[in-house]
Amino acid sequence: MTSNSSNPDLGIIKRKEMLDGAKATLPLIIGAIPFGIIFGTLAGPSGLSAWGALAMSIIVFAGSAQFISLGLLAAGAAIPVIIATTFVVNLRHILYAANLVPKVRHLPHRWRLMMAFGLTDETFAAVSNRFLLQDNTTHAHWFYLGSWLAMYSNWVFCTGLGIALGELFPDMTHWGLDFAMSVTFIGMVVPYLKSKPMWGAVIVSAAIAMATVGLPHKLGLMVAALCGISTGLSLHLLLKQRAVRESVHE
Repeated sequence: MTSNSSNPDLGIIKRKEMLDGAKATLPLIIGAIPFGIIFGTLAGPSGLSAWGALAMSIIVFAGSAQFISLGLLAAGAAIPVIIATTFVVNLRHILYAANLVPKVRHLPHRWRLMMAFGLTDETFAAVSNRFLLQDNTTHAHWFYLGSWLAMYSNWVFCTGLGIALGELFPDMTHWGLDFAMSVTFIGMVVPYLKSKPMWGAVIVSAAIAMATVGLPHKLGLMVAALCGISTGLSLHLLLKQRAVRESVHE
């Protein structure tokens, strides 16, 4: 009797977590809409069929990797080169995963596999904020599911929309819609700028990213990320040591 009476409450909690995850990701989804549409419009001119572009969004589900793949396809690059390049570009997801591992290690493999597939910049930002604001993570994986399903359905839909509109509006890529993604990522970062380590990480990573913009295969992004993380961690440890020394002197 006890387990039966608790099931409805558990179902409500799961649905609420999923809905909260979708709501938290909505502002980031808005910024991704133009990119999904533009990807669809670029597929044909780059030599990728409509079904191929749609399948890429369904199976790959990685905006930056998909855009780079289109560019390499248009340039006539070999398949191994395309695979290796997209692998390097997505190395940042290792950093995301390393951050989430302590919070999801209790979940079964089927959940972790699903979460690995759905790990995007937007979902990572939304879920990280969820972990930051709430200590109870028992049902946080349902929040994650709501976030990535919202992002996934939006990306696939916008790809299809872009494919459909590609022939009607061939100049969509020149409308400046790509600026929306830059604004989105700024919006993802700003809420975390509440401490010196955070500021240090952002400033250093931004400077390194600009200094290494000429590196091939977007390797500068990975270098900038590692430098930013190292700076933030170093400042965090220094401030922690200072606090310990001050408490000892008191």
